[in-house]
Amino acid sequence: VYFLIGSGSGGSANLGFGSLVTTFLPGELQLVPDACDTVPSAMLSEFLPGTLKQASPPLNTGANTECTWTLDSPPTYRVLQVQLVAYSPSALYGNGSATVVAEENYASSEQGFAKPGAKSGEPSATVTELAGMPGGSDTSAFEATQVFSRNGATTDVADVLVRYRNVVVTVVVDGLDQASGAKKYGPVAMSDLSTAAKTVAREVAGKIVG
Repeated sequence: VYFLIGSGSGGSANLGFGSLVTTFLPGELQLVPDACDTVPSAMLSEFLPGTLKQASPPLNTGANTECTWTLDSPPTYRVLQVQLVAYSPSALYGNGSATVVAEENYASSEQGFAKPGAKSGEPSATVTELAGMPGGSDTSAFEATQVFSRNGATTDVADVLVRYRNVVVTVVVDGLDQASGAKKYGPVAMSDLSTAAKTVAREVAGKIVG
């Protein structure tokens, strides 16, 4: 059971300062699963076949968890990152509810991919709305794909973000194409990275949907 916790009284959320929501609404999540436990080993082996290095220590505050796996086995270099964030109520966003906070952060991320800041150094992403994620009408999802070319190397990146109520799941899969240097990597097919990111995102989102 992954903490589908409401206001604690089982009734409506506590409303303060007029109509401002100051506590979690029923069905919103206060804690999320450990990101390192959300991806089955068989799925890791499918998309990152080989000996993996896991970032240590992973981030895990209960409401914000992150895990990163890296495969460095020429000609293949892949990185998979999974993050889950359960947003809390905040008077800085709309009516203050945790879900509205998540919605606005999710929308801001999508806008940032489509139109990155002039000084960000990032290329504009191809953004695609996604359907079929767990959670039905409580869920929104999109994919953003980018290609970075730096110092003679190309990195293809596929990001998938899924918002379920007040939780945002982010899955990032990237691959390196590098023809020079001591280690040579590539080629990379964006379609492979995209498939991996969407499959993992669907799996992780399923862990938080009640």
